[in-house]
Amino acid sequence: MKFIISSTQLLKTIQPVIGVVGNNPALPIIENLLLELHNNNLSVKATDLETTIINTTKVESQDNDSIAINAKLLLETLKTFPEQPLTFKTNKEKSTIEITSIQGQYSLAYLDSNEFPSTPELDNSKSITININTLKKGIRNTLFATSNDELRPVISGVYIEINLTNILFVGTDAHKLVKYENNIESAETVSFIVPKKPLNLLKNTLNDIEKDNVQLKYNKTNIIFSFENLQIYCRLIDGSYPNYQAVIPKENPNILNIERDVLLNSLKRVSIFSNQTTRQVKFKLQGSEINISGEDMDFSNKANEKLKCDYEGHDIEIGFNGKFLLEILNTLETDKINMHFSTPSKAAIIKPDEEGNDDEKILMLVMPVMLNQN
Repeated sequence: MKFIISSTQLLKTIQPVIGVVGNNPALPIIENLLLELHNNNLSVKATDLETTIINTTKVESQDNDSIAINAKLLLETLKTFPEQPLTFKTNKEKSTIEITSIQGQYSLAYLDSNEFPSTPELDNSKSITININTLKKGIRNTLFATSNDELRPVISGVYIEINLTNILFVGTDAHKLVKYENNIESAETVSFIVPKKPLNLLKNTLNDIEKDNVQLKYNKTNIIFSFENLQIYCRLIDGSYPNYQAVIPKENPNILNIERDVLLNSLKRVSIFSNQTTRQVKFKLQGSEINISGEDMDFSNKANEKLKCDYEGHDIEIGFNGKFLLEILNTLETDKINMHFSTPSKAAIIKPDEEGNDDEKILMLVMPVMLNQN
């Protein structure tokens, strides 16, 4: 096996796949990258057995061969090189790959590629093409809201529902919920739950993708996100997603309109003084004013702020976990927000105020907490 490639190009090829390589995996071979050479195409593959990523680039070679090489060692080596051509050549007697640079020569041990796990085959699969910005926004707006509870795997991922005219992304941890919707065209209706890890890797990769569209290929157990040279395979979460519609209050007569940054900065300050376990902050809405307060009685810490706002509805006092509100406000990309309230015991709905893309709809929801009675 022999090929020549730019050091920078190989580093760029490895970086999108390296995130799937875990530390101290149960199967030692998956600490490695699989390098597969087919004439002048080099494919780099990494897997954790649940998620597999393959990235392909052009090289100077006519060989057809494959080896597995330690991911961390190769990555750290490439990071040290300035831009230059590198020559890779295997020494089969020693089971090493020799790297020749302008500065010198280096040898890394490799393993037999036959030990590397095979890529999942998607039988009875279907596919759909969607806009990359739609996918990017869907992941960004919902991923933060998913759960870390290993005992409830169905809410640890993002629920994606494809209908004939729209695509829906939902994330929840039972304390907060986000629903993102955008228009697409599809020949059928389908839904699945995608795990958090591959979506995080995908989110980090999407900013570097120059194409406008991404192909989703799926069956009942797996999904592939395909770009020009990059494929992300992942196993879907098995189970039924909760009825998220049931927790969204239908009647919300009390509506707060306020600058997002004003509310965000106020919450940042007040949350510092709230109890660091409950993170409770209190909203008191009355007339054209909102009073935001937080208190930690164990340490006699207390903060109170009054903000001008547009408010229509009955006077209301309601408590929230300030951490959840901060996550929501940091995720929204809008100048103003509307908060819709029903009663102090029901969830509050948060939406962007501006009329942006008519195809796009965002709803964020946060559950209230019981107020401390002083």
